[in-house]
Amino acid sequence: MAVPLLSMQAITKDFPGVRALDNVSFEVHSGEIHALCGENGAGKSTLIKVLGAVHPHGTYQGQLHINGVEQRFRNVREAEHAGIAVIHQELALIPEMTVAENIYLGREPRKLGIIDKPRLYHDAGQLLAQFGLEIPLQGQVYKLGIGQQQLVEIAKALSRNARLLVLDEPTAALTKSEVDILRQILMQLRDKGVTCIYITHKLKEIFQIADRVTVLRDGKTVATQSIGECTEDRLISQMVGRELTTLFPDREHFSTSSKKAEIALRIEDLSTYPLEPPRLENISFEARRGEILGIAGLMGAGRTELINTIFGAHSGRWSGKVYTDGSHVQIRSPRDAIRRGMALVSEDRKRYGLILDNDVVQNMTLASLSTSGEITSFGMINRQVEYQKSTQSVDSLRIKAASLDAPVRQLSGGNQQKVVLGKWLLTRPTVLFLDEPTRGIDVGAKAEIHALTAHLADAGVAIVLVSSELPEILGMSDRILVLHEGRITGEFVNENLTQEDILRCAAGT
Repeated sequence: MAVPLLSMQAITKDFPGVRALDNVSFEVHSGEIHALCGENGAGKSTLIKVLGAVHPHGTYQGQLHINGVEQRFRNVREAEHAGIAVIHQELALIPEMTVAENIYLGREPRKLGIIDKPRLYHDAGQLLAQFGLEIPLQGQVYKLGIGQQQLVEIAKALSRNARLLVLDEPTAALTKSEVDILRQILMQLRDKGVTCIYITHKLKEIFQIADRVTVLRDGKTVATQSIGECTEDRLISQMVGRELTTLFPDREHFSTSSKKAEIALRIEDLSTYPLEPPRLENISFEARRGEILGIAGLMGAGRTELINTIFGAHSGRWSGKVYTDGSHVQIRSPRDAIRRGMALVSEDRKRYGLILDNDVVQNMTLASLSTSGEITSFGMINRQVEYQKSTQSVDSLRIKAASLDAPVRQLSGGNQQKVVLGKWLLTRPTVLFLDEPTRGIDVGAKAEIHALTAHLADAGVAIVLVSSELPEILGMSDRILVLHEGRITGEFVNENLTQEDILRCAAGT
């Protein structure tokens, strides 16, 4: 049998108070697309950081071989020289620089010691054209959406002529068309002999693209199998260690008889006036206590802009009226919204939901310091009460952390999202906005968040759910609004509703 391109044997990696990898073995053959899956905290990202020398030799136990030769990478550059290109979840781009400059950052073509800009843009243009990537070469990265930024990272990796390309959640923020382009790129690379390790929580992608799949659970290798040998249900069972019968809770939808329930939030003629699209135009709707109201639409339809505006987090000018519990209110900032009983789990938890270097306790109580008389008194924080409240939230949400004093950046994506949820639940909201609440988290954590969402609705909280995943919108929502280019183009009671019904409205037809 041919020697594997990559062989990682008995890899063990410890962090203070926790063993992230426990005797993990992992092999990848040349020219294959090998999926790596598991719940958040299973050890996938840690294993990849060992491979890419973010955790260099000496900080872990075990052996790493490339083409049968043992490697002892001391730094990331040595791993890159060996043909390994890793695209991590946290993008390594310089926002103020152009796309082309980012692609060749640190490897710019030079002429007489000076960066050869014409050649740089020519080479970058040829690279993007070769793989069908439509990205403005001279555009600054910060002006791009997160999906296009992800494609810039992929282009940067391809420019290194990598033999082993590692993609850690590459499609978490991509549109369907961008996902299709990425799939085509990986197929082209496989045909050229490039090997790919593909990490994703989206199980359907694994079956569409992978040749083999390895499952990790609790830092250990559970199984490696060809894609033809497994099913989605089997993968889920291997990942979570139990049968997961359904992703969505079994609850009765908000019935027509419940329409007499109290209106928690009413929006009248909301419009925004941004310098760049999308612009919201004359949006009116209401959300009732105990209801899950889904907001659907394609990327750029204005879903996030809508809930950010209501929450006082929109930076531009807007008009319209906001009513909470029947009273007209002025929302000029998130502080105003919080005091009116609103909470917002934002789309980008690391940028807007957490302070990554602060510990779990500080993040958990961040939103309730100004609203809770229990945690603060006369401007002083009662540390004992703060710790007690945080402990209760960690236990009830089943958050896995080495300790409450651990920086929240050390937590897995699913546990970080639970901290964000716990932070807002401590404010005891009457209206909870959830913007892509299960993006980038594993199937087990998704099921837990769905169950928590349903529980909150049953307890009388009005839930406004924004999601790009139509199965999630259909599986969770009682009523659904569809946006297209800043306007409501459809409103449905979720009875015998199909994805096609929503997509027609989302496309403006």
